[in-house]
Amino acid sequence: MILAAGRGERMRPLTDITPKPLLEVGGKPLIAWHLERLASAGFREVVINHAHLGKQIEAALGNGSRWGLSICYSPEAEALETAGGIANALHLLGNEPFLVVNGDIYTDIDFASLGKLKHARSLAHLVLVDNPPQHPDGDFVLDDGRLSLLGSNRLTFSGVAVYRPALFSTVAVGSPAKLAPLLRQAIGDGLASAEHHHGVWHDIGTPQRLNELNEKLKARYV
Repeated sequence: MILAAGRGERMRPLTDITPKPLLEVGGKPLIAWHLERLASAGFREVVINHAHLGKQIEAALGNGSRWGLSICYSPEAEALETAGGIANALHLLGNEPFLVVNGDIYTDIDFASLGKLKHARSLAHLVLVDNPPQHPDGDFVLDDGRLSLLGSNRLTFSGVAVYRPALFSTVAVGSPAKLAPLLRQAIGDGLASAEHHHGVWHDIGTPQRLNELNEKLKARYV
């Protein structure tokens, strides 16, 4: 599942007329980079939720056939936040663990290896990254593959994870819900794991970060 329902307030005025996942870097929309990498990793079915200017996303991506994918959409009249959006799409995602990727990041995280975690016991397996300048305090502590809320050497949640549907069992379908409380509960119950990604990861939260990444990609491909 690719999360694409956010309004992108910090990206305004760009997101006044274009949904954030369709903003371009390196000559293609952010979300297209994900679709290419998911297809290369062996995924075939993708669910995308949307709210703000969602019809533009459907028009731009279609049924996913150009990437060798089958895309289903989970529209939201009003953005339901992360957990609410996922719970609202569970009927499309099935009963097995599924990969979730934030639509507004750029990364080379290995989706193929994450796709092999179907038999993991954790309710949530997160990919963590080094703390970026805009989030210096991090989110979680990683200790021998297990997540903790306490301790030093905190890392930042990348927005990429594998979840079991049971993680969202307490979320009412169609209701807004945040992800953080569910993750804290899973961590407290010893049902959350993680790994540390040391490669490329960018959170495209502001026009400045979008431009900086675009310049880096231009330099790489010129």
